[in-house]
Amino acid sequence: MKSTRFQLDELAQLVQGESIGQSTLTLKGLASLGQAQSDQIAFVNGDKYLAEALASKAGALIVTEALKNQLSDQHHNFIVVKNPYLAFAILTHIFEAKVLKRGIESTAQIDPSAIISDTAYIGHYVVIGENCVVGEDSIIQSHVKIDDGVEIGRHCFIDSHVTITGYSKLADRVRIHANTVIGGEGFGFAPYQGKWNRIAQLGSVRIGNDVRIGSNCSVDRGALDDTILEDGVIIDNLVQIAHNVHIGANTAIAAKSGIAGSTTIGKNCILAGGVGVVGHITITDNVTITGMSMVSKSISEAGSYSSGTGQFETNHWKRTVVRLRQLADVPLTKLVKQIDHMQTQIESIESTLKSRK
Repeated sequence: MKSTRFQLDELAQLVQGESIGQSTLTLKGLASLGQAQSDQIAFVNGDKYLAEALASKAGALIVTEALKNQLSDQHHNFIVVKNPYLAFAILTHIFEAKVLKRGIESTAQIDPSAIISDTAYIGHYVVIGENCVVGEDSIIQSHVKIDDGVEIGRHCFIDSHVTITGYSKLADRVRIHANTVIGGEGFGFAPYQGKWNRIAQLGSVRIGNDVRIGSNCSVDRGALDDTILEDGVIIDNLVQIAHNVHIGANTAIAAKSGIAGSTTIGKNCILAGGVGVVGHITITDNVTITGMSMVSKSISEAGSYSSGTGQFETNHWKRTVVRLRQLADVPLTKLVKQIDHMQTQIESIESTLKSRK
């Protein structure tokens, strides 16, 4: 891979920061504080990393003004910014290895009716169906299948072995990683006389700008209405999005989560790893669901929500389960009566104590 090198002041300009020290210092990449060498740059994301930063061999550090003052005895080259983590995120794109190829590989199979931008790249063994569109500077890696009527916008990246079907529409700067299926048939069946009768899925999938979908995910097309992922949605690996789901802008969903059909999730939500969401409910904006939670009803107020029980030592967990089962066997009305009786006894004792004073 061709080495990419930048001077310190060039990198500072890219993140709108201030270069302190040897402005012409040449740096070849990013690294962690512990692994960085003299030709690499690292970032310090808070006071808790000060000791590690002081010991780092990095040629330069991305810091805040306050952190620079605490590190200047040991280090002399800095990029000073308000948010070091954001600056780091920006610079990862500068040093990232990019696909520079353009054109269509000889092994690709493209229907004559498809419209492919001259600046796109179509990799080996890609299959593109009728009336498809691939926009400017989009990268379609090897063995991708793009079915009839699919539209892909500009500056998209579609990794190897992805399937996009169901007349899906992707906007600009969408990234889809390996082995994911977009627009597959939703899980729709009508039960009748002991049999499941398949419902043909007639909807599609619409994906907004700047959406990122990880590897081995499924985003099913709608039964009638479309499945929708609004702008800025980010999805981790191994996530299932069922038919007719609507996910609001800038919502993040971590690995192994599953969203059942016809659910609406608002904007700026976070679903941590392993979250399950039942179908036909609504989650409002700015909701965080903690890991391994089960969302079984609609959420109408912003905030953080959890379900399940936390970790116990095994024997403690077993005892807890026994107690829960015993509690479940006691009728609620009986518990209420016992609590009322206890309250009456407490009030009687308090009254007696007051009368003796």
